[in-house]
Amino acid sequence: MTPAGGGAQEPRVHRAAVLGSPIAHSLSPALHRAAYAALGLHDWTYTAREVREDELAGFVAGLGPEWAGLSLTMPLKEAAFAVAGEVSPLARQVGAVNTLVRSGAGGWTAHNTDVDGMTRALQEGGAAAALGSSGHVLVLGSGATARSAVASVAGLGASAITFAVRSAARPETLAQAREAGLAVRECGLGELSAVLPDVSLVVSTLPAGAASGAVLGDAGDLSGRVLLDVVYAGWPTPLARAFAQSGGAVVAGFEMLLHQAARQVELMTGQPAPVAAMRAAGLAAVGDP
Repeated sequence: MTPAGGGAQEPRVHRAAVLGSPIAHSLSPALHRAAYAALGLHDWTYTAREVREDELAGFVAGLGPEWAGLSLTMPLKEAAFAVAGEVSPLARQVGAVNTLVRSGAGGWTAHNTDVDGMTRALQEGGAAAALGSSGHVLVLGSGATARSAVASVAGLGASAITFAVRSAARPETLAQAREAGLAVRECGLGELSAVLPDVSLVVSTLPAGAASGAVLGDAGDLSGRVLLDVVYAGWPTPLARAFAQSGGAVVAGFEMLLHQAARQVELMTGQPAPVAAMRAAGLAAVGDP
């Protein structure tokens, strides 16, 4: 990516980072650095920066031309719209941004790679076959990641979706699901045992520690059903362990993280992502879930 003539118009060093709060736990540096090494991009660096929602605009405004891309985690996925000059159709549809890429004009283009990461993880985990039985998806939570789940499962052929929440589901998430042509329902997190018999696929978008195995209640035999838990640290999560013990198949949140990062690498560098190298580095960093 460094110009052959060392021209002054383009910086020799390309910088990227993941932003969020808290951020110390992020695996993104391990994944992106492994990609740069495998691709021979020795003039690229990737770091983690602690940035709160009210700090995002000032942080982005202060970045020099050497900055090529930013990965965004909570709580920045909605605030990022305000700093982007362009927004991809998918990011606008989902209402969440997890990637900012420097545009040719020097501004920033907003993308959502969570949908791609979730779709690839679900495809590899057998979700498409599971959806063929009922087409009904259960999503735990209704925030930004849940909206990525809506776009993903709609693309995989889902026909109905139930949001399990502590109180009321977010209206924009319900609206997106209806616009995608899905039949929409809501239930409480304590009511999963009544919903699970009709469900083929479960996607938990809840943060670490928010869902215990007890949330499944008396779920019975979950054979033929698939769970994706987006949490990737402390694997397996209590929810994943309980789901597997009941006979269900489980997709680790690491797989979604890996594939969304791979798409970020492609957007930022313009080169195909070396997924195998990224997976090995990520699994080494997380302790091989």
